[in-house]
Amino acid sequence: MSTVTKRNDSAQKIKKLVVAAMFCALAYASMFVMRINVLFLTCDLKDAVITIAGLLFGPLYSLAIALVVPLLEFSSLGDTGFWGFLMDVLSTATFSCTCALIYKYKKNLKGAVIGLVSAVLTMTAFMLLFNLFIVPLYTPDYTTAKVAAMVPKFFLPFNLTKGFLNAAFVLILYKPVSSAMKAARVLPRSVMENSADDGEKKKGIMFSLMVSLAGAVVVALCFFVFFVVLKGSFSLVG
Repeated sequence: MSTVTKRNDSAQKIKKLVVAAMFCALAYASMFVMRINVLFLTCDLKDAVITIAGLLFGPLYSLAIALVVPLLEFSSLGDTGFWGFLMDVLSTATFSCTCALIYKYKKNLKGAVIGLVSAVLTMTAFMLLFNLFIVPLYTPDYTTAKVAAMVPKFFLPFNLTKGFLNAAFVLILYKPVSSAMKAARVLPRSVMENSADDGEKKKGIMFSLMVSLAGAVVVALCFFVFFVVLKGSFSLVG
């Protein structure tokens, strides 16, 4: 390997680390942009931000960010306690890494959709199990039996809605973020992108708009469930 190639590889790695740090900051900041409370559970958009990082750079990046951001939240805000921190890490890592891992081996829209749906279902299954055993540890008023009784009417719809809300924002934001990364030369453009004519580019733009529209519909449905069905509310962090 030549010296120039080594320098280029090093520069590319540094760019990716800088972008990973940027995604950490964006994921942390997203908690201040939108936070939904439903009883003692919260939903924000950091899972979407971290999942986009995983789709762009691989599951190891999403895993690392999924550990760093909850740790920042725990150390700076301190409103979740240790058990809340643990649940946060498990939820975010399960969601983002499942999606990124599937997309790594099937890098197209179908792979992204399969990854997102798998992430929602996997995260929901894990969180129902953890809710059942961990919630009674830090909320004494909620016994295991009481939590089990709340699963179909509260924990199941909450986790499914949280997952689909973050999945929808991934669909809406992934293409613009990916294009920005390629414009900044952090990510390489594919051969097809470089050789695409104006007609193909227009089709790509229309397709992206359709995907974004579908994501917006899912977002609206998730808000309906959160605020009308589950009686949730927006809250400020801090």
